[in-house]
Amino acid sequence: MFSFFKKTPLPNFPFHALTSDLHSHILPGIDDGSPDPETSIALIKGMQDLGFQEFTGTPHVMEDLYRNNTESILQAHHLLQQHIQAEGMSMEVRPAAEYLVDGNFEQLLQDRTPLLTIKDNWVLFEISFIQPPRQLKPIIFELQLQGYQPVLAHPERYGYYHARKTALEELHHLGCYFQSNLLSFSGYYGVAAQQAAEFLAEKGLTSILGTDLHHQRHLEALRELKLTNGLKKVLAKGN
Repeated sequence: MFSFFKKTPLPNFPFHALTSDLHSHILPGIDDGSPDPETSIALIKGMQDLGFQEFTGTPHVMEDLYRNNTESILQAHHLLQQHIQAEGMSMEVRPAAEYLVDGNFEQLLQDRTPLLTIKDNWVLFEISFIQPPRQLKPIIFELQLQGYQPVLAHPERYGYYHARKTALEELHHLGCYFQSNLLSFSGYYGVAAQQAAEFLAEKGLTSILGTDLHHQRHLEALRELKLTNGLKKVLAKGN
């Protein structure tokens, strides 16, 4: 099988300290991440070279774009696992999701549809990059009522919070975990997101670090990632 990757020097960041990546788009063909199983395998091997040992696939679930559900996600997961076994790799990817807070997600909660989790009872969700949903706090509360631990994906990337970080602190105080993207700390998504990531980490608000891996460019950027004060603080308390 072909590979995108050649032998390269060890990465600058101690990825082995994380072991597990709880946010990635490596399930094939169902969102804007890996388009096929061959690419998924190549990306996983590249991640293993960095030091990761465990992987969770979190495809987007969006009513207007990626209309995934548990069935479509499990089908993609099954396909990937077949290719993993064919490669002779002894590892398994956990099937989960990155739910967008939209009408579909509200309906899932209303119907008490079982949600896919990234770990234990942790549900990864994202919100619009344009404006925060007015019902965000009630949704966090409803997730908790149904026995889930809400985990907000990449809070540092929502531009409307950059000038009002106290709003993020309020969400954290409600019991919402924060998952920051590793590449945010490198400036990959811009200076404002980088500063917000450092702020959240320095304040002790970042619970989880993830790659949000979509493609080879992300993998190449991860290899150049360096430790920052914020990252050191998150690693010190355990990811």
